[in-house]
Amino acid sequence: MNTSKIVLVTGASSGIGEATARRLAAAGHHVVLGARRVDRLARLVAELKEAGHDAEYAELDVTDLAGVRAVVDDVLARHGRIDVLVNNAGIMPLSMVEDLRVDDWNRMIDVNLRGVLHGIAAVLPSMRERRAGQIINVASTAANRVDPTGVVYSATKYAVRAVSEGLRQETPDLRVTVVCPGLTRSELTHSGGTEQLQDAVRDAVGEVGLDSSAGARGDSRSRAGRPPSADWFPTGAAAHGTLIWAPRSRGETCGQGGHVQLGVGGRLHRGRE
Repeated sequence: MNTSKIVLVTGASSGIGEATARRLAAAGHHVVLGARRVDRLARLVAELKEAGHDAEYAELDVTDLAGVRAVVDDVLARHGRIDVLVNNAGIMPLSMVEDLRVDDWNRMIDVNLRGVLHGIAAVLPSMRERRAGQIINVASTAANRVDPTGVVYSATKYAVRAVSEGLRQETPDLRVTVVCPGLTRSELTHSGGTEQLQDAVRDAVGEVGLDSSAGARGDSRSRAGRPPSADWFPTGAAAHGTLIWAPRSRGETCGQGGHVQLGVGGRLHRGRE
C-alpha cells in the first residue's frame, strides 16, 4: 500500500520549514515547498531530487490570500489532493511594547496569524470534501508563556493555539496539530526588532538552541543538554515526527494533557509530563 502523502510546507526556505521538508522527503513523501525566497527553494528542491526524493516548489507569500489559494489550486490540479499542510512561516522581531514598533507588530500578525488562517482557508474546502487531511500549525513554547520583549509574538502564537483548538473541534473528520518548538537555531530573529535584542537572542540561541533539524526529528534537547525552556518536555525520538503537546482526544494542541510525537500520517507515541 502506498503511504506517500502530498505535503505542502510554508516557510520552507530555511529553519524548521526546510528541515521538515528534508525529513518528510526522506521518509518518502512528496513535498511542495513554499516561501518567498525562490532561489533557496530551487536549490533545496534540486538537492532533494538528486537524492532521489519527490519535491517541487512554488513562490508563496502567506500574507497574500489570493497567492496562497493559487498555489493550493495548482497543487490540487496536478496531484488531486493535499494530504498535509504544514503552516510553518513565521517571524519574531523582538522589542519592548513601549518602543511602539507598530510596523513589527503588524508584520507578526500578518505572517504568524493571518498567514496560518490563509493556509487553512486554502486547503480546508478540498480536505472537507475528501473527509481526510491534516493541518499542522507551528506555534512555539511562546504559545504557553509570555516574556518581556516577546509580547506580540506570544500573542500571535497563543492565537495560533486558539485557532487550532477551535478548528479541531469543528472538523472531526480532519487532524489538527500544533507543534511547539523551543529555542531553535534559525533565521527567525534576523530581521525586525531592536538590534540589541537581536544580538542577545542570537547569542542565547548559539549557546543552547536546538538545531532546526532537531524539531523535525522530535529531539527535545538543547545543545547544552537541557530543555530550551521550562515548557519543553523531553520525550523519546519518533521515526519522522516532531515534539508536540496534546490533550487526550482525537486532535493535538499545545500545553494541555500529555505530550505526543507525531509522524505525518498520525501515529502517536504518548508520554506524560
